[in-house]
Amino acid sequence: MEYHVSITGNDQAKGTADQPFRTIQRAASLAVAGDTVIVHAGVYREWVNPANGGTEEHRIVYRSAGDGEVVITGAERITDWKDEGGNVWSTEVPNAIFSVRNPFEVELSGDWLFEGAFPVHLGDVYLDGKSLYECDSLEKVRKPEVWPDAKYPDDSLLTWYAEVDSATTKIWANFGGKDPRKENVEISVRPWCFWPDKPGRNYITVSGFTLRQAAPQWAPPTAHQEGLIGPHWSKGWIIENNIICESKSVGISLGTPIGTGHAKVRGRHMKGGTQREQEVIMRALHNGGWHKTLVGSHIVRNNVIHDCEQAGIVGHMGGAFSQIYGNRIYNIHHKRLRHGAEVAGIKLHAALDTQIRENIIYSCYRGLWLDWQAQGTRISRNVFFDNLSEDLFVEVCHGPYMVDHNLFLSLMNFRNMAQGGAFAHNLFAGRFVVRNELTRTTPYHFPHETAVAGYSNITGGDDRYYNNVFLGDNDPNKEPVPITFFEHLPLKPRDKVDENGKPVMDGVPDDSICWLHPVGLGGYDKHPNVKDKPWWEYTREELAALDDAAKKQIFTGNADLPVAMGGNLYLGDAVPGRHEPGAKVHQQRGIEVETDPAQGKARIRITEPELLRGASAMLVTTDLLGSTYHAEMKFEHPDGTPYRFDSDFFGNRRPDADVTAGPFELTDSGVMEFELG
Repeated sequence: MEYHVSITGNDQAKGTADQPFRTIQRAASLAVAGDTVIVHAGVYREWVNPANGGTEEHRIVYRSAGDGEVVITGAERITDWKDEGGNVWSTEVPNAIFSVRNPFEVELSGDWLFEGAFPVHLGDVYLDGKSLYECDSLEKVRKPEVWPDAKYPDDSLLTWYAEVDSATTKIWANFGGKDPRKENVEISVRPWCFWPDKPGRNYITVSGFTLRQAAPQWAPPTAHQEGLIGPHWSKGWIIENNIICESKSVGISLGTPIGTGHAKVRGRHMKGGTQREQEVIMRALHNGGWHKTLVGSHIVRNNVIHDCEQAGIVGHMGGAFSQIYGNRIYNIHHKRLRHGAEVAGIKLHAALDTQIRENIIYSCYRGLWLDWQAQGTRISRNVFFDNLSEDLFVEVCHGPYMVDHNLFLSLMNFRNMAQGGAFAHNLFAGRFVVRNELTRTTPYHFPHETAVAGYSNITGGDDRYYNNVFLGDNDPNKEPVPITFFEHLPLKPRDKVDENGKPVMDGVPDDSICWLHPVGLGGYDKHPNVKDKPWWEYTREELAALDDAAKKQIFTGNADLPVAMGGNLYLGDAVPGRHEPGAKVHQQRGIEVETDPAQGKARIRITEPELLRGASAMLVTTDLLGSTYHAEMKFEHPDGTPYRFDSDFFGNRRPDADVTAGPFELTDSGVMEFELG
């Protein structure tokens, strides 16, 4: 069956091309497996709640008709504004306008949301589709000040404030001199744009829409992870070719279902965050249906996702076995009224076998954050730049996870609090944080499935680096710098230094300090080499000869895991690791990088290709990479077939030996330029 929807239609009509429905929801209440819902150009102010799912063979498809932009919005236009003087306007709306909950009454809240200067609410006011900044008093609407953490300071001078009573909500706003009666001014009224109210509505395609201006709640991994759009704990969705923007929290959620999480008692959790998250995983395995035949395996492709304040894409467990590719993600967490530990262009927990490739991620607070259980995950052919914190953060994962052919171009490239990663043919142009995490135990799995095989803490290491290019910044200071867990570059000035001139981290617990290393692999120097005899093969006599500190490390399971390196190229005085004694190091950079966030483009100019060409003798394969220590799993494709990296970023064939380091296989001798984005 094919249903048509048009803004000139009628929900009492037949839903045919010549007698279309008026709302998408009318079609969504009828569509069953094999049906297609075709939506014609216009603005649809509704929450689409699919009543049914499809099957793998017969999906339910929602798509735009191709006759103009189709907008699904969680906002309503407001024209009844009163001039209060001094660029301040007010309006009063009945609370009956709000669907599900009043976003101007409900505070942004949840696990791992940090304290802020004032309570922030789920609602927003929009001027020409762009959200204003909430403030905590009418006086600050009258006399706005630049919000100090805003990425775009001038935008923060457009402000709003609201008060809610039993029947109405009154909103005051400063539109910077514009008359809201003549402009397109809207307020958020719905939590979601396209979201099933119950899990298990499988095999739905959403294609070709603009979805914007929704008010979902903060989405931590231990609670219901809402999003502007998402499958709500279902299987096999395809979300493609959409523009997704202006979510109060998350754009696309692939995460946990309603009813997940640990209850608070008297406003406080009874257990720590790690314990709560472990219980969520166990609960999902026991009675929540977390199995690859039931949940996950989504495709998220070719979307433009921007101006979402928590994450462009989020997901705990529900995003496993998925493919996320071809997306452009930017301006994530740019207002920064509240900060938290779930903020990134893409933030995934338990991304088992998930493939993240060919995305452009820029101008975000953080690019890609993989937290817990990145096993079988592959990050390939992505471009990262202009991200404030770091391009890639991998936290308390045991691997194996694969990172290949990416361009990491921000000031800080990688925050590594994990183990079991393999890195091949990347371009790293920023600094690294490398540290262990001994206080938290997290699960690893049997290969290619959700069943838990064991738990361990993160001693660090078990990483491999082959055929990467490290592009140094010519900074003569090669010593690591202590920074805090969520600190970013450039670092704020330190007030104190010790007798050696190193910064003093007053008031910061040792387990919250990270060490920021120069561009290169010097952060792994304390680890053993994979070619050395591992500690678990020591004889009893050899163990007895160790000092007490070494014995304690081994017998408590806190010994550093070994690392492997080879075929890497260090340019611009980047720092090689001690495990690569014959590394090729050059003072000249040989590569010029230019990024243009306004255009969303990165340009790479290789001025001295002879430095890169044939820099490595080895082709990277599954046999070279081996298996990880804890999961005892090979680096391989989700179907179990081996990796063989014999093509470059663009798919060009590599030779079997004497390959070019970095993402691009170079064959010409002259200057080469690439524009990406």
